[in-house]
Amino acid sequence: MSFGVPWLTDPTGLKSFLVIMSFLLAATRHASLVSRTEPEFGPKPEMVESANDVPPEDRWKELFQADDASDDVDEYDGEYPGGLDPVGDQKPASRSIESGVHGLAAPNLAAGGASGSYGAVDQETMSRLPRAIIIGVKKGGTRALLEFLRVHPKVRAPGPEVHFFDRHYDRGIDWYRSLMPPTSADQTTIEKTPSYFVTKSAPARVYNMSRSTRLIVVVRDPVTRAVSDYTQVATKRRRDQRSFAEMAFLDNATGPVATSWGAIKIGLYAKHLERWGRFFPRAQLHFVSGERLVEDPVGEMAKLEDFLGIGRYITSGHFYFNATKGFPCLRRTEWTGTPHCLGKTKGRLHPSVDEKILQRLRNFYRPFNEKFYQMTGINFGWS
Repeated sequence: MSFGVPWLTDPTGLKSFLVIMSFLLAATRHASLVSRTEPEFGPKPEMVESANDVPPEDRWKELFQADDASDDVDEYDGEYPGGLDPVGDQKPASRSIESGVHGLAAPNLAAGGASGSYGAVDQETMSRLPRAIIIGVKKGGTRALLEFLRVHPKVRAPGPEVHFFDRHYDRGIDWYRSLMPPTSADQTTIEKTPSYFVTKSAPARVYNMSRSTRLIVVVRDPVTRAVSDYTQVATKRRRDQRSFAEMAFLDNATGPVATSWGAIKIGLYAKHLERWGRFFPRAQLHFVSGERLVEDPVGEMAKLEDFLGIGRYITSGHFYFNATKGFPCLRRTEWTGTPHCLGKTKGRLHPSVDEKILQRLRNFYRPFNEKFYQMTGINFGWS
């Protein structure tokens, strides 16, 4: 019985039918393989339903148990500088940014992109979601980097740190967009909040906004960074402030490293980067050396301009070296045309710390630094 398809009973017709079905099956398998291609930096979830749907942590527990460090990197103690205690896995309220973005075309970073239409070409000047975010690290040089980026005519950024993905996520995506400066389609909006790097829920939330977001991380020697972090706290508190050694080590500086102290924990760069790598491929992350940003700002900015696809614009003519502060300042800005240097809170004089204390911390950070070099493919040269 042919069921109304008499050509299937003919050998020639049946052969043609089988050839067509084989071709369709092969095409389906190829599409399936392409859709499952994993980013080089780690498996990316097909769909993130909420900020808490993060793959379980497993690779770092053994390493951290040796130092009696908590795996919960978002819970800083009361000594965390400036009260910038990351929110952690806080669920968004009634509004969130998780709906309406998946499956849409990724925006072109250089040509216009992350507006409300995600990739539509729009010449209108309007507030757009950031195409790139400076996610860290605190006391690494993020403020200087953003100030240098502002010189570029194709870059716009909001004024203060927004803290949307760690503190104000429940306010919704429209609130976040409203804080962005008006830009044209050929300009790039960049936001800076260094605490994102150490906030557990931030990678999933940024991914849900746009999986094509470019991420910028400014890092410096974690020992120097910790001392700088402490200096900021000591300057603000002054009274009853314990010494750096007492803060960095347990039992009045005679015991093991105090891995629960935020100033120490932030410097475990590989630990935090591993979480971001689950959502974003390595190609979407750019790492800026805080040390080289001081020594060669033009070279570091050129690499960042290439990463952002905005064309090279910043030259040595934009900088002069401020010997008092010990870092480069802008010779002029695009707004005032006058010299500009970071405020008095930047470039503070660090307290004197015993070399033996510093060496103990270098020894502690060494395996974490080596892992970080391996993950990024960059040797930052920290001793």
